[in-house]
Amino acid sequence: MIAMPIHTDIDFIYQIFDQSVDDYHTHDDVNQPISVPYEEGTFEYFLYLKNAIDCVQWHLEDLIRDPDIEPVEALKIKRRIDLLNQQRTDTVEKIDDFYYNFFAPIKPRPDARLNTESIAWALDRLSILSLKIYHMEVEVRREDASDDHIDFCQKKLHLLYTQKSDLITAIRQLLADIAEGKRIVKTYRAVKMYNDPSTNPVLYRKNYKS
Repeated sequence: MIAMPIHTDIDFIYQIFDQSVDDYHTHDDVNQPISVPYEEGTFEYFLYLKNAIDCVQWHLEDLIRDPDIEPVEALKIKRRIDLLNQQRTDTVEKIDDFYYNFFAPIKPRPDARLNTESIAWALDRLSILSLKIYHMEVEVRREDASDDHIDFCQKKLHLLYTQKSDLITAIRQLLADIAEGKRIVKTYRAVKMYNDPSTNPVLYRKNYKS
């Protein structure tokens, strides 16, 4: 078993997610350029960037649900969401590379098991949870909302806190199992065919005709 660095400290990772959420809401503007306060290429850099992308996408998802939105504007937002989805995937894969390289010296046991998702995709869920918690806390503090709304959101917030605690525990257990050779580390590159003009039939048929 190898010593675990601070980069595998899930509390430390969640603090970076929280930092990103707080930083976004100082401007609360989907058009504010993302500025990462960590050295480019570092583990912390990609963690912060991952959540910063989530923040922008979260608020674009709110905007596109405006029933009075103009169709052209809605399409523009949908294109941005698609681009952010790809950037999010690319960033998660960068985070997975850190873990894959770190655990590379570990030889899995003969009975080592696979996991349903990679470490970084589990952290992706934790990043989204940080956003859910932030916005549900906002709802609980709303002064213009009814008591029923506040009570409903308080119950949801309690559920989110439980999910956060359980997910952090599960990720810690996963890291410990990998360090002891009980689980296998694998990285899977996303296969999003609709983004690729050579595999999306709508795109490649159009190019073929032209």
